[in-house]
Amino acid sequence: MKIVSWNVAGLRACLKKGFADFFFKEDADIYCLQESKATIDQYDFHPEGWYEYLNAAERKGYSGTLIYTKIEPIQVTYGIGNPIFDSEGRAITLEFEQFYLVNFYVPNVKRTLERMDERLIWEQLVREYLKELDKAKPVIICGDFNVAHQEIDICNAKANRGNAGFTDQERENFGQLLDCGFMDSFRYYHPELTGAYTWWSYIGNCRERNIGWRIDYFLVSARFIHQVTDTMIYSDVYGSDHCPIGIEFFLE
Repeated sequence: MKIVSWNVAGLRACLKKGFADFFFKEDADIYCLQESKATIDQYDFHPEGWYEYLNAAERKGYSGTLIYTKIEPIQVTYGIGNPIFDSEGRAITLEFEQFYLVNFYVPNVKRTLERMDERLIWEQLVREYLKELDKAKPVIICGDFNVAHQEIDICNAKANRGNAGFTDQERENFGQLLDCGFMDSFRYYHPELTGAYTWWSYIGNCRERNIGWRIDYFLVSARFIHQVTDTMIYSDVYGSDHCPIGIEFFLE
C-alpha cells in the first residue's frame, strides 16, 4: 500500500503546475495534501472513483488539508478538538480497519516566533490526541510539521538555529512526540543520509542548489515500523516549494 503526502502550497496553483499528472502517474492508494487553500467549489480536481475529504479553513485562501483515497474509511474526523486550530483546517483523521491515518498541517510559528505559544499548545494537544488513537490501533501520521528535527535535516544548521522551524522548542517538542511511541520512518531507514530535504526557499535558487529543510514527515507507531517497506522523497517533482514524500507498507 502506498500513501503520498504533499504540501501543495495552494491546490489551485499546483494543478496548473502538473499536480494531476503526478497524481495519476504515481498511482498511490491515498494522497494527503496540506495547505490546500481552497473550498471544494474553488477547484475542479475530483477524480472519479476516489473518496475525497476536505477540511478547509474558515479564512479564505489559507491553510487547509485534503485527502484523496481509493479505500473508503470507516470513519472521518476533522480537526483535533480545539476551536482555534480546527477553524484553520489543519487536521483530518481517517480510520481504516487496521490503522488510523492522520494528515496534519502544523502551525508555523512565523518569522518573528509570534505564534510560538499557540504552537506549543498544538504540540501538547496533538501528543494526547495521537496517544489515544494509538491505544486502539497503529497510527500513520503525515504532513508538513514545520520543523527540521535534527541538524542532518537542514542545510546550514548552525546559521539557522533559533530561526522559525529550527528553534530548540520546536525540535524538542518533535522529539517528545517521538517519545510517545512514534517513529520517523524516513530517518529510521536512512539514519545518516544527508541532503534529503522536502522544502526549499524560492529565494536564491535554493532548490537548484539543494539548500533545503526536511520538514515533511511520515511518522508511524513504533510497533508498525516493521511493516514499512519503503520511504520516498520526490525531490524531482515540482509544483510547490515543498516536494511530495511517500511511504509504502504491507498490512498483516
